[in-house]
Amino acid sequence: MKTLLTITILLFSLTSITAQADVNLKFGVYTSDKPTTMVKMFRPILNILEQEMTNKIGEPVNITLHVAKSYDQGINDLVSGQVDFARMGPASYITSKEQNSELQLLAMESKKGKKVFYGIICVQDQSPINKLTQIKGHSFAFGDKRSTIGRYLSQYQLAQQGIYARDLSSYEYLGRHDRVGTAVGAGQFDAGALKESTFKKLKAKGVKIREISRFPNVTKPWIASSNLNKKLFSTLKESLLELTDVTALKVLKKQGFLSASDDDYNIIRKSMLSNATFF
Repeated sequence: MKTLLTITILLFSLTSITAQADVNLKFGVYTSDKPTTMVKMFRPILNILEQEMTNKIGEPVNITLHVAKSYDQGINDLVSGQVDFARMGPASYITSKEQNSELQLLAMESKKGKKVFYGIICVQDQSPINKLTQIKGHSFAFGDKRSTIGRYLSQYQLAQQGIYARDLSSYEYLGRHDRVGTAVGAGQFDAGALKESTFKKLKAKGVKIREISRFPNVTKPWIASSNLNKKLFSTLKESLLELTDVTALKVLKKQGFLSASDDDYNIIRKSMLSNATFF
């Protein structure tokens, strides 16, 4: 009985040690598209990161996906350390960095080997509007108030053409990119701004929208919480930069990850700093 008791205690201790050795990380995103779409996009990548990090550190790594209901909540989750790392738009990264200077860039997404992709300003298929200057006097659908494309860059583009908030008949912030495209296609707004990938997806579904202008944006950063320790930060960064799984990356519509620096996002800072002139 004494021997059996000793073995039981030993097994229990080993189980406890194993459980304590597990590394549990939380990954955060916000709903720039429908939550179900966000899960489909990121779960394959996270599965690979789990395996790669497990192999590198020799301990089981589990990554849970947390989808914030809004940009503001997503920013707060990262700034406060409620998630260990996150993927967000450039404008949200800049806002987060202003609130917590200890945040660290892990990597930025690669779009065919480049750090640039595009935002689209669209109208209805049959709209008489063919260029930005013709938007004056019409209604406009923006995305989220924190969105790089859906607000800052699109408003910067309009201002560059001499169109300001007062020149629009009306405007609203609809939150998600897909809502913007759908609303424009349904005739609820005369024009709107959304990311190119969502524009193409909506077009493929039969939403009647047409591009009249495009503008460059910097690819999205993946950012580590200030609470993530150096070992896990280095391992996660290395795993991201080495990630080449075509199937997982295809779902994300990216070709991999590139090294990132804070200076890569200066163009976004410029549009945010000048945003007050739009109003």
